[in-house]
Amino acid sequence: MSNELKNLKKFWKGKKVFITGHTGFKGCWLSVFLNLLEVKLYGYSLKPKKNSLFKKISCQKLFQKQTYADISNVNLLKKKLLESKSEIVFHLAAQPLVIESYKNPTDSFKTNIFGTINLLESLRVSKKVRSAVIITTDKVYKINKKKIFFGETHELGGNDPYSSSKVCTEFVVESYFKSFFKDKNIHLSTARSGNVLGGGDYSKNRILPDIICSIKNKKKLIIRNPDSVRPWQHVIEPLKGYLILAQKQFNKKLKNVDNKWNFGPKKNNFVKVKDLVKKISKLQNIKKIKYSRSRFYETAKLMLNSKKAKKYLNWESKLKIDDIIHNVIELEFSKHKNLEKIMKKQILEYID
Repeated sequence: MSNELKNLKKFWKGKKVFITGHTGFKGCWLSVFLNLLEVKLYGYSLKPKKNSLFKKISCQKLFQKQTYADISNVNLLKKKLLESKSEIVFHLAAQPLVIESYKNPTDSFKTNIFGTINLLESLRVSKKVRSAVIITTDKVYKINKKKIFFGETHELGGNDPYSSSKVCTEFVVESYFKSFFKDKNIHLSTARSGNVLGGGDYSKNRILPDIICSIKNKKKLIIRNPDSVRPWQHVIEPLKGYLILAQKQFNKKLKNVDNKWNFGPKKNNFVKVKDLVKKISKLQNIKKIKYSRSRFYETAKLMLNSKKAKKYLNWESKLKIDDIIHNVIELEFSKHKNLEKIMKKQILEYID
């Protein structure tokens, strides 16, 4: 066992942790990560989709208790959080897709804004929770024409419904923190990360799932906005950041530090969409690629400045884009049927 793993386990072992959105791609990876640290897990989320990573690895077995319900049910959410007696909360329940937000803006705003309000209202009545991390997105920043890395103090703004809903979420968390939590024994923060990649993501209209589906089904791959630059990172990387953040908050190490955090990759991982496709196609045969323009507005360039996380959390991105692709291919095209075992292996390799 590495020293890093020992140090993590020293804090996390036996802790009661409540995750909203635990059946999603990111929530599933977080659950496996925390299970490695011998955490007592409690989950609240919509039912997992039939073809989901959660289902494929029988992720429910990692939980003490879990509830399949909508985040809009505030009374049930409060009840389940109080029953769990959790000390730490990760809020991942959200509508996470830009294109879906164009198709169903009302649901996106309802889930992302009022879902967060319901979680915060639940935290208000909890006497056990001491640390909460609210996951938002790198897309909360107002884009300008200058080529800059966005830091936590830059102006917020969103053109599409998804981005706007997450900007509102940031303001809601800030308001609740100043109004209700500032003088209480609970610290909460928002965490903004880049475009995460990882095996087991089967969402529609996401670049990596589209590529994997094209390869497996030997169908033409249609790529929208090929020249868009994205801050690609493996899903394990921001999750590690969230864990450190939650731990530092719990131990009251960040009392005088602003509660907004970026978790983005290094410069060499800011790669155009078409270049990501080319790198993957060198390793796995893509039958045919067609580039097109999206009929929906999407930000052309996103770059995060994560100096604050490095300074206060000693966190920084480690995996290069080729390492990320290797991990994805290892899980997606492995003949090994135990995907959870591969996930744990990749997490342990990253920690080491």
